[in-house]
Amino acid sequence: MRYQQNIFLGALFILLSELMFASVGALVKQASNTLPNESLVFMRNFMGLLFIVPVLLHGRLKNLHTRVPQLHLLRAVFGVSAMYCYFYALAHLPLADAVLLKTTSPIFIPLIAWLWLGEKNSMIALLAVPIGFVGVGLILDPAGETGWITLVGVLGGLLAAAAKVTVRRLARTESTASTVFYFAVFGTLVSFIPMSLVWTMPALHEWYYLVGIGLFASIGQLFLTRGYAIAPVAKVGPFTYFSVVFAAFYGYVFWGETLDLYFVLGAALIIIAGVLAIGLWRRRPQDYQRAEQEVSGP
Repeated sequence: MRYQQNIFLGALFILLSELMFASVGALVKQASNTLPNESLVFMRNFMGLLFIVPVLLHGRLKNLHTRVPQLHLLRAVFGVSAMYCYFYALAHLPLADAVLLKTTSPIFIPLIAWLWLGEKNSMIALLAVPIGFVGVGLILDPAGETGWITLVGVLGGLLAAAAKVTVRRLARTESTASTVFYFAVFGTLVSFIPMSLVWTMPALHEWYYLVGIGLFASIGQLFLTRGYAIAPVAKVGPFTYFSVVFAAFYGYVFWGETLDLYFVLGAALIIIAGVLAIGLWRRRPQDYQRAEQEVSGP
């Protein structure tokens, strides 16, 4: 379906989506005080599966045939693993730090796409990698206990990038409906195994967190998809970094978290690197736009 293009409205939808995703991060951070990471990741995927069931019941079952189930499974493993890393970082780092590390995924895409798919990238896109690492280095705390947790957050960005490149590969043969559906199914199954080892029935107030995580993530995905449908990724993609601003606001209001100079400088370099990396979407916008729609968010 072709939507009428509107850059201003597209940017607004992207901003709303990032507000939703930052809200998910805040809920995960709060819920992690009493719920294990394994339960949070499973419920996030399970809620996503429940969300797409009504869509499938509206006549899209015919689009679910797949020729490459192994790639769908691989994409789910990458995506769920990234989610484990991200949720772990949310539990142990300031909210803005964890959200910022999640946004490093565009930095890794040029390298992974080159190594796996053999796609050539511009020097500008490749330049984003060292710039991004310098930014991570500034917010890294090698002398403190959060240094290795920061590396877990970066690993989550790397795994998320691998998931996005997998979607790029799936786009050669798979429909959007099948790509979304099989991630929801495989993601739920993959995350069920670790969850089953630590599961305890959540208390009533914990269910509020879990439902809120699934609800805000689903709404955010809707806003994100619509934003990219009505505006080019290269023009509105940089607005995804506003999730860091929203997260900093939540962190200050609810946890009294403040930002130091090293974080601000590191965030600036990571955002610059991400914007440069978005340049590779300019050449083949449809496929990378689709990848961003289908695996963004927590």
